[in-house]
Amino acid sequence: MTDHYFTSRPNAKENEKNFEVNLKGNKLKLYTDSGVFSKDRVDFGSQVLIETIDPAVFPNEKVLDMGCGYGPIGLSLAKAYPGLTVQMVDVNERAISLAKKSAAENGIENVEIYLSSIYEQVKEQTFGAVISNPPIRAGKKVVHQIISDAYHHLAERGVLIIVIQKKQGAPSAEQKMHDVFGNVERIGLDKGYWVLQSFK
Repeated sequence: MTDHYFTSRPNAKENEKNFEVNLKGNKLKLYTDSGVFSKDRVDFGSQVLIETIDPAVFPNEKVLDMGCGYGPIGLSLAKAYPGLTVQMVDVNERAISLAKKSAAENGIENVEIYLSSIYEQVKEQTFGAVISNPPIRAGKKVVHQIISDAYHHLAERGVLIIVIQKKQGAPSAEQKMHDVFGNVERIGLDKGYWVLQSFK
């Protein structure tokens, strides 16, 4: 059976390691392992998303990192903007454990990291922002559910920001965001990666 990073308990043999990376002006030490997305480096799409995000557009300080993996997006934002409170969720137990370890390693306390299959365990409905590098391999249905259900978890004028590669479905995701929110803007573009933003 093929093992995917979007399963709750990856079968891949554990091989934990760590690396340092500069994100949003801070050096972070991140823990990673087999069975998680982009285990050897912070993937380019996440980097583009991180550097494009400007919390000045958020109507409040509450942020949800949907599908956080081992944590580069949520942790880098929490570190760069200590006024934010960032909830980070993923279905992958190993990824959640790694994200918690990285948060502790980097002294990042303004985060809450927990297991959730998409929004299943997410109670908050007034996030200023939902941010995601969605799990493309989980399929279009999951990606589009992340988009559509974000609407119900955002405050008024809250913003959904996602990154997705053009060849992996960015145009259809853009259309979905427009259908759900009535607006969408491409705020970032690099090497085929689109950063898309919609306001509630």
